Amino acid sequence: MGHLWLVLLPLSLAAIHVVKGCLECDPKFIEDIRTLLANMVPLDVPGRTQLLERHFKLMIRLSFKVSHRDKMLRVLAVSKVVKLRIWLKDEFYRLGNETWKGAFIFQGKLLDVRQNLESKVKETLKDFSEVACSEDCIVTEGPILDCWTCLRLSSQCFKGEYCGEDDPRVAENREILLFLIFLTEAVVLASAVLLFHICISHRRKMKAIRRTLKQYLEKRLEELVKMTDEEKNILDLENK
Repeated sequence: MGHLWLVLLPLSLAAIHVVKGCLECDPKFIEDIRTLLANMVPLDVPGRTQLLERHFKLMIRLSFKVSHRDKMLRVLAVSKVVKLRIWLKDEFYRLGNETWKGAFIFQGKLLDVRQNLESKVKETLKDFSEVACSEDCIVTEGPILDCWTCLRLSSQCFKGEYCGEDDPRVAENREILLFLIFLTEAVVLASAVLLFHICISHRRKMKAIRRTLKQYLEKRLEELVKMTDEEKNILDLENK
């Protein structure tokens, strides 16, 4: 049973790695966003359920899209994550206090919020990564969140995969693959050059053979013509 857990644990972490983003690591925050969105849309709006679900997913998955777009945009101080969540909630409270003017205008306002949020998430992740991954890393205070796994990290400065650097084994495998591709291309090119050389040499040999054969046939033809003339002269002499 213990061995089974050793197998399942990496698989479960990998599954989390695939679906998470900085804003998705707090289940309560996700439910709060769902509730705030629902409070903004009147109950009698056609297609209300589908409208809410679509914009809920777009809003929540936004941080996933940003953090997984670049390997360096992976870690962030928990305090900064909290600030992003508070900002988004404040924006939703503000929209919720406005008069409902129709689904079209509502979706336009949500689009503005998403664009602003995406910009803030990207800028916050980038600024923090540049500090945490720098050689002269300035130690930050408070826990750090791995946005890909939702795990809190004790380290304050990072390198390797958290900073977009490849695993040495992955880099080595990539170099081997590139070498094999280069070697294959070199072999194909060398084979093409050799085949071309063989074709040219064969063509030259065939030209030489045709030229020699032509000269031989011309010489034989001249000899035959000469022999025919001599025989004709002998016959003429005998008839006289």
